Amino acid sequence: MYDTVTSTQEPMQHPDWSKNAVLYQINTRQFTPEGTFAAAAEELPRLKELGVDILWLMPIHPIGEKNRKGELGSPYSIKDYYGVNPEFGTIDDLKTFVRRAHDQGMYVILDWVANHTAWDNVLVEEHADWYARDYKGDFRPTPWWDWSDIIDLNYREEGTRNYMLEVMEWWVRECDIDGYRCDVAGYVPTVFWEAVRERLDAIKPVFMLAEWEARDLHNAAFDATYAWSWHETLHRIAHGKDGVGALFVFYSWNERAWPADAMRLTFTDNHDKNAWEGTMYEMLGDALEASIALSFIGEGIPLIHNGQEAGLDKRLAFFRRDPIEWKEHPFAGLFRKLIKLRKAHTALANAPYGATMIRVPNNYESEVLSFVRQDDASKIFAIFNFCAETRVLRFSERLYPGKYADGLTGNEQEISEGEEVSLQPWEWRVFVGR
Repeated sequence: MYDTVTSTQEPMQHPDWSKNAVLYQINTRQFTPEGTFAAAAEELPRLKELGVDILWLMPIHPIGEKNRKGELGSPYSIKDYYGVNPEFGTIDDLKTFVRRAHDQGMYVILDWVANHTAWDNVLVEEHADWYARDYKGDFRPTPWWDWSDIIDLNYREEGTRNYMLEVMEWWVRECDIDGYRCDVAGYVPTVFWEAVRERLDAIKPVFMLAEWEARDLHNAAFDATYAWSWHETLHRIAHGKDGVGALFVFYSWNERAWPADAMRLTFTDNHDKNAWEGTMYEMLGDALEASIALSFIGEGIPLIHNGQEAGLDKRLAFFRRDPIEWKEHPFAGLFRKLIKLRKAHTALANAPYGATMIRVPNNYESEVLSFVRQDDASKIFAIFNFCAETRVLRFSERLYPGKYADGLTGNEQEISEGEEVSLQPWEWRVFVGR
């Protein structure tokens, strides 16, 4: 007879406002010509009109000067956790940005760098014992990576943990922020993040996003984790290295191996991909628009990287000013329509509120993804052609037939059992049950 093992830990609750939320990443340095919080605040009405909910600000702290990379340094090289980078403005400017976002029904999370600091962080002189050391006893950057501008903290030290807890609480209390996106979250002990979540939730409901892909982070710390493998799968499909079956692997893994309430961040661009690997066009090629649509219609919590709505087609410089060129682009309208669709149908909500994707078999399963998401209030039937050929599709089983409206145009269409649907190369369709 087996003993039943139960956890005494209280289950983590997602904030109510994250139920169907869409994230938007802001690189303050590049977001406006001025590169300031004040200038970014002037763009809030546009972001509200776009339909996004949670604004993620890349690190807002002063940047280290010792061993700095490039002209202005990396935002992830933190000199003072209690400070604001004067490049962006003042703490009052940040508070104004947060207040104005709240006034328009949006939420703000800060990028938090807990794993490491700049070489000249104020803690180096005051608490050198809080840092990790190499075999020679010297400060060290994270091994193997080219992170020569930072040095690692040591979370075995109680002082390190207490300090970081207190400063993360301080920003929530002082600036009324709504949570954090936590850099390289897997390099910091999970038990620390669980303590952070408990302390922050005691102040207000917060949203926590981990830049990491590990299911245990969802137990009592994070609402959402990066779906790095989702993006990598689409990258491989776009470049002919994998078929659509690779997406079956991801979604099966997500459904069976991850907690039911785990929000997985599905992204088609972010600052890491853009700066170091390629633009969204380089990464996803002809599959880009279908991938964007899948990030909103499939399971996951979607992210828009600043500039995507303007068709951002260059790699933004990381260590100097390189403002986004804002222009009209069809992607802006696409994002608006996808967000509107998502918020109108409960089946498309974030985990655990939305419906599970159910595969609809078709006659081109190595190239075409088709599925239904359905609950008591809504039904979505979606088809994605991830190949360079026109495909005339036939579906099997009995989930797909019905009366629909096109999810983007509103045109009515009935799909009967045995009926064929034709998709052009890289085309996608979404149907809303009537």
